[in-house]
Amino acid sequence: MNLPEEFKISVIIPTYNEEERIQQLVAFISEHGKGVCEIIVVDGGSNDNTIEKAATAGAIVLKSDVCGRASQMNLGAKSAMGNVLYFVHADVQLLPSFVVDIKESIYMNYPAGCYRYQFDSDKIMLGLNAYCTRFNGLMCRGGDQTLFVVKKIFDALRGFNEYYVIMEDYDFIVRVKKNFSFRVIPKNVVVSARKYETNSWLRVQIVNLIAFMMFYLKVNPLEIKKTYSKLLTYR
Repeated sequence: MNLPEEFKISVIIPTYNEEERIQQLVAFISEHGKGVCEIIVVDGGSNDNTIEKAATAGAIVLKSDVCGRASQMNLGAKSAMGNVLYFVHADVQLLPSFVVDIKESIYMNYPAGCYRYQFDSDKIMLGLNAYCTRFNGLMCRGGDQTLFVVKKIFDALRGFNEYYVIMEDYDFIVRVKKNFSFRVIPKNVVVSARKYETNSWLRVQIVNLIAFMMFYLKVNPLEIKKTYSKLLTYR
């Protein structure tokens, strides 16, 4: 793989009603992101103050006509100036070393990858979930682990497939792994346990398994999303 002489990272954050978290995340990236050329927040139609807070914190804010992570992240990637894209969910706590970690991975000939994670909760069963993210299997992945990819490869793969209104990250990783090395960085980002706090651990595990099997069986993503939303409560 031909490596660029200088890595310029574009951080892309899809949002929908994330006013409680977005300002802090953008500020953190600005503080620790030496090598980050821009922070792009792509909003999917928030009806709170997400857009205003992101802009105040210094992010470039784009408005997507479609509220869906695949569409939002593709829009951000299309306008990105960096040669490395880093996709981050608004409720994830990043590591100060993220720029160094990404550059190191690419120099190790991993043009794409993610982190392990731990939850912002000390519950034992969530610790078990987090432990499994050290493995490289597809079922151990998820967009909340963040995702970096060299832009040339992202473009060659035509980005996220917007057909996948859910599980777009799984589809993208499957396509990456067919042709390129994928690294799970052996460090933990911190992800929100809010889905598990609203629903039981067992319920979330069962619904995740159902969604994964539907994805594996190539069920229409609209049906997967409908099933997922019906079986889980969000806040």
